[in-house]
Amino acid sequence: MDDTKIKIISAAIKAVRQYGLEGVRIQNISKFAGVSPGALYRYFDGKEQLMLECFTYIDRQAASIFEDLDFDPGIMLTDPVRAVRSLWVPYFRFWLARPDETVFYHRFRDSTFFPLYDKTRDASYFETFVGMIRPFYEAFPRLKEINQDLLWLHVLTSTVMYAKYVVEGVLPDNQETEDTVFRFLMEGLSRDLNLEKN
Repeated sequence: MDDTKIKIISAAIKAVRQYGLEGVRIQNISKFAGVSPGALYRYFDGKEQLMLECFTYIDRQAASIFEDLDFDPGIMLTDPVRAVRSLWVPYFRFWLARPDETVFYHRFRDSTFFPLYDKTRDASYFETFVGMIRPFYEAFPRLKEINQDLLWLHVLTSTVMYAKYVVEGVLPDNQETEDTVFRFLMEGLSRDLNLEKN
């Protein structure tokens, strides 16, 4: 990707954190990027396209963490909690390390145009992650009985929301916060991962 385009995307992400998704203007973004509004329009048709590109840029970065992750699917049967945690912790820490991206991502997902965009977007860059979780469905078939939209909405939204609270200073950035957020997520999955008696 062109360096100027990346600079504009980074500036837009930062500007959204400061002004909000609805309040940010092209002038704010061009000022943060150090380019003229005209130069910005050479790369993007307008604010909406730029916001979509920002989301995809962040989403691709989040997906890439799974490319280099050393994941052993064999631990699913012996220690499913550890298996889930080994995938979740790098994802949660990805958001903690990127405050501007975390706030942007959370705001964008809460925006009115996200649901329509979500139905049409190509998220094939998450294929490595999908391959990692496929064995979970084989080992724990009850996971397939859960409404998948609700399952992933719970995991993703909760993770990003709590990370946003950390980067905004509402929650402390420490091990206790990480452990508690993970526990909240796992309590919802305990029945389907056979972690409790039926």
